[in-house]
Amino acid sequence: MQATNLAIGILCVLGGGIAAQWVAWRFKLPAIVLLFSLGLIFGPGLGILHPGAAIGPYFHPLVSMAVAFIVFEGGLALDLRQWRESGEGVLRLTAAALPINWVLGSLAAHYVGHLPWGTSWLFGAIVVVTGPTVVLPLLRHTKLRPRVAAFLRWEAIVNDPIAAILATLVLECLLIRPSHDGGISLATVEIGPHLLFATMFSIACGIFPAILIKFLSARDMLPEILRIPMILAFVMTVAALCNLIMQGAGLMAATVFGMALANLHVTGMSELQRIKESLGVIVVSCLFVLLTADLPRALLTELSLPIMALTFTVMFVVRPLGIFLSTIGASMSWQERLFVGWIAPRGIVAAAVAGVVGLQLHEAGYPGGDLITPAVFALIASTMILHGFSLRPLARALRLTLSDEPALAIMGANAWSTNLARVVHDRGIPVLLVDTYAPALNKAAGFGIPILRAELLSVEGMESLEERPADYLIAATPDAIYNGLVCARMAPDLGRQRVFQVSPGIARLDLYHGLSRDSRGKVLGEPGWNFSYIDSLYAKGWRFGSHVMEEHVEEADLLSGPGMLFMIIRKGSAIWIFSAEDAIPAEPAAGDIIVMLLPPAPAAASPAAGPMPA
Repeated sequence: MQATNLAIGILCVLGGGIAAQWVAWRFKLPAIVLLFSLGLIFGPGLGILHPGAAIGPYFHPLVSMAVAFIVFEGGLALDLRQWRESGEGVLRLTAAALPINWVLGSLAAHYVGHLPWGTSWLFGAIVVVTGPTVVLPLLRHTKLRPRVAAFLRWEAIVNDPIAAILATLVLECLLIRPSHDGGISLATVEIGPHLLFATMFSIACGIFPAILIKFLSARDMLPEILRIPMILAFVMTVAALCNLIMQGAGLMAATVFGMALANLHVTGMSELQRIKESLGVIVVSCLFVLLTADLPRALLTELSLPIMALTFTVMFVVRPLGIFLSTIGASMSWQERLFVGWIAPRGIVAAAVAGVVGLQLHEAGYPGGDLITPAVFALIASTMILHGFSLRPLARALRLTLSDEPALAIMGANAWSTNLARVVHDRGIPVLLVDTYAPALNKAAGFGIPILRAELLSVEGMESLEERPADYLIAATPDAIYNGLVCARMAPDLGRQRVFQVSPGIARLDLYHGLSRDSRGKVLGEPGWNFSYIDSLYAKGWRFGSHVMEEHVEEADLLSGPGMLFMIIRKGSAIWIFSAEDAIPAEPAAGDIIVMLLPPAPAAASPAAGPMPA
């Protein structure tokens, strides 16, 4: 029976969570809304899952450890260089907006939600957080401009542990010295030194392991097979240790640890980046389903009119007003202030903290303690739905997004790649020509083609590419090995089916003796279309051209024509780049844009009929 329940739990939580993530990716939906709905169905709805009862007293500590991993993942994304670029806005959203939102949220809880003063201050402390478990997935699926994305990212990750500690401090004040009227009597003597020690201890516990990892790595004292396990073990260890000092301090330690690793530039972090992103998706998916499924049905009956009024007051008054007040005089545009003032979805940290402190307050007999959990979960559900579905349309209306068209990056500015970029650009498709050689880029810029002078294998190059993100990549330099390195570097971000390189030669494509498929991109066109071959055709007068399909045509018909098919563009949807390694043929439809390399007029023999170099 227990084995059956375990199997059902794994199927619902892990299988259902990943299925929800795929559906969200495929149909461009906010995954958090699907995960939240899934938990409600499996938990309060059908009664299939009862995580709290099944796991027992270890449920909330396990949730805390999982959240520590998530904020550690977020900390790895906090590069101080990005903070300097948008530092004033980030500082306002963390140092200024947090206390303002706390006060405004507490006032709303008391006067609108009719909660006692002590419970109101606790509610205000919990809801100042905008969790990375919600914000980061939304950012991954929306092409926001880097500056406004940095605002949301830093606010979510930095405020997360601060809000958890703030809620813990308020709870300790209430439990140590509650007043008869339900207000807070600040126990400064007891709380002050405790807070200072917990903060300093958490920062030290976050920085020391990062320095140790760097020290051991630089002296070849840490084998590669142990690097990532040791880092993940440190995350869990420092989080658990600091939570013993003060509840919530572990989140601060995990965040600092991630930030320290990112800014100490420890070598070999690329493998960790890939693993932690995959683990992050699994952890977030499972946590959302589990925490939502653990909600009792009775909780839904406690959603009174004052609680719903409080929810909408926090969303439509408290958050926008707090951001407006904290950013007065800042260098943020009115569009950025309006956007950040609206987008503030709450996530797992708010849910986990509310579940723990609400229970403790209720057991202590504190007035209104039983209303903390329903009030917070009402806000979580509302913000996830409204903010999740409105983020993309609002950002688009405020012109804070990049183009919704699929974007193409071409690495290597030469005569024929510049011609290809110009043809794609003239069709209104975002294209970026990347190279390190300024004269070649200047010629392309003269045609109005967006250019980027950077080394894509450098940190600067990757950060520059984030400002103009691409969905597809073509590596078109004469160096086949370099093309392969670029494609291998970009494949985890774009997808292995979306990075292409000019053929390194037929001999190098052998699966056993040639270049490993993991070390290169998909072949652009046929195996014989190496750089020299395409370059020689261009020198003979071949040029790229495009036309719009008026009716459905089979791919074979396009390939049998006089030109060389390079890509099919479906505006607003995708770019299909022709490759001999395609598993299935393309299906061109009416309205698609066909890009081909065409012979000079009047006509010439198809290159397929001539000799191709090996």
